[in-house]
Amino acid sequence: MPEAPWPITFDDVLAARERLRPHLVPTPLRTYPPLDERVGGGIRVWVKHENHNPTNAFKIRNGLAAVTALTPEERERGVIAASAGNHGLGLAYAGRLFGVRIVICVPTTASVEKVEAIRGLGAEVVQQGTDYGAAVERAAELAREESLTLVHSTDCPAVLAGAATITLEMLEQQPDLEAIIVSLGGGSQAVGAMTVLRGLGRTIPVYAVQAEQASVAHDSYHARKRLTAASADTIADGLATRATYALTFDALVAGLEDFLVVSEAEIAEAVRTLIATTHTLVEPSGAVPLAGLVRLRDRLAGRNVAIVLSGGNVDQSLLSRILCAEL
Repeated sequence: MPEAPWPITFDDVLAARERLRPHLVPTPLRTYPPLDERVGGGIRVWVKHENHNPTNAFKIRNGLAAVTALTPEERERGVIAASAGNHGLGLAYAGRLFGVRIVICVPTTASVEKVEAIRGLGAEVVQQGTDYGAAVERAAELAREESLTLVHSTDCPAVLAGAATITLEMLEQQPDLEAIIVSLGGGSQAVGAMTVLRGLGRTIPVYAVQAEQASVAHDSYHARKRLTAASADTIADGLATRATYALTFDALVAGLEDFLVVSEAEIAEAVRTLIATTHTLVEPSGAVPLAGLVRLRDRLAGRNVAIVLSGGNVDQSLLSRILCAEL
């Protein structure tokens, strides 16, 4: 990979893993012959089950990594963040574990079930605007007004280090991986993966996949400049961002093998395929890497390919529509 300013170091990742170790067990990395058959191309698909975490999503790693990195003074003041759901859940879980006040700003369109889960973990919920961008703005305002520590879902080194522990685990579980595919909203998984590969001296390609209807990071990557979007309307709510982020953008441009988008129909089909072949629950954002792998099938033929199933928090109503092929 080209040398470029990098947002975190491999040592940051190792330190994050030590902070997480007492609180999280490694998630499974599994293969499923029926999934391999459906993907085709002689590809062996390795599914990293982040949906098996206590909050059913990888962002528990980010939340725990961020909260355990706070100073005593920062813990005393409390933490605020904006979230479409899973980042808020991760922080709420960490806040309950360590007795830290957590305030989560969510858009009014956020998953009702995710919001209920955040509240259930003891966090305060503030609803603002119709998308993640509006929630980010409100979180920044409240951070200033109430002297809370803002933990951004992407622009936070501890968050990136937490996400990187996914790849560290995968390579320990299966050293022979030949490609990694992640979904991308802000880029914590992708930058985390590339940080680990750099640290280990590995040249495994990392591919990022985004929803076609929330494609600003993809478009910015290919334009080689940071863009913004007026809207981000996708069933993959965890990827529904309207901007790129300072801490990850240059690293994504420097290190990704490729970045592609998939349609809403492809995402829905990937959800159905994963449920049918792995028999575990997956949310649309978590299924996006599989949709990308299908697009990349010819390029990755015959390889051991890891896809990160980043979460399984999906509302019943949306899941019903997907399973009934209404999307």
